[in-house]
Amino acid sequence: MKVGIVGLAGSGKTTIFNALTGLAAEVGYGGRDRANVGVIKVPDERVDRLADLFKPKKKTYAEMAFVDVAGPEAEQAERHSGLDPKLVQHMRETDALVHVVRAFESPYATGAADAVKDIKAFEDELMLTDLVQIENRLERLKKEKDSARERETLERLKSSLESETSLRDVEIGADEVQIIAGFRFLSLKPLLLLLSVGEDRISADVPGDVSAAAAANHLDLIQMCGKAEMDIAQLDPSEQRDFLVDLGISEPARDRFIRAAYALLDLISFLTAGEDECRAWPIRRGTTAHKAAGKIHSDIERGFIRAEVIRFEDLIEYGSEARCREHGKHKLEGKDYIVKDGDVVHFRFNV
Repeated sequence: MKVGIVGLAGSGKTTIFNALTGLAAEVGYGGRDRANVGVIKVPDERVDRLADLFKPKKKTYAEMAFVDVAGPEAEQAERHSGLDPKLVQHMRETDALVHVVRAFESPYATGAADAVKDIKAFEDELMLTDLVQIENRLERLKKEKDSARERETLERLKSSLESETSLRDVEIGADEVQIIAGFRFLSLKPLLLLLSVGEDRISADVPGDVSAAAAANHLDLIQMCGKAEMDIAQLDPSEQRDFLVDLGISEPARDRFIRAAYALLDLISFLTAGEDECRAWPIRRGTTAHKAAGKIHSDIERGFIRAEVIRFEDLIEYGSEARCREHGKHKLEGKDYIVKDGDVVHFRFNV
């Protein structure tokens, strides 16, 4: 799964990206011609607890890819002059977007921080990009036969965009989802707002007008200071705790952000545990046991017999698979079982 970190130039996107990934991508206005890509591990205490129980040779966390791409200047967005085609292409290749919004003063910015204005400006750019794409497609459809259903769907979406309604707020039927899947509309992608603050506002509440703007757009919002998170990530775990106490926060914003991005993609994790490895496997919510098996290996999906399932909480409480069986906490499930977050699964298969 890939998450795009987007926003207006100078919003602190790349600093946030570096804090998340531990990389050292160029910040400021120098690295505007390329995208930065990094893979991070999703914090999951359950993997650690299972490793304490099974003493495996290794433990593996779920992973997510983040892409940091250059954004437009604030003035460009205000003029509605459109997003750069390279930026649009990078964004279309992602599964979800995180809009980083500046809430700190910067000597490189042309004006004072105005988070509410920037939220609207960037959202307008996403909708404008989709609108132009739809208009171009509708023009081509005039020359094609048997396109009534697609034309009807696009006309309805066009009307919504013209009324300044993003596509993620439009009810779209299952058949319409199939029709528009190839367009990869930007305003249809799941979106999370990240308020990028200075070190003087690390433990401060989110301003009321920003919270209201997020709510009005039906978006979740978190707050982070990229520079502080970079400093925290470089400390030893024991030093991190003291540093967080000094800052007046309970955990790194990085961890909260990663969990929020995981939820944004509607992902859950099932777990596998044994002497070789304890591991978290990311899957879409609603995935069946049969398809979850394929996440591990295609042979397991092809030769699926059954899934042996124990809830993580039960395994920790009783301390072993054998004791879970004794207490009726070990279940046998078939292909159509919907895997739940925190299921510890052992797949039986034959190929």
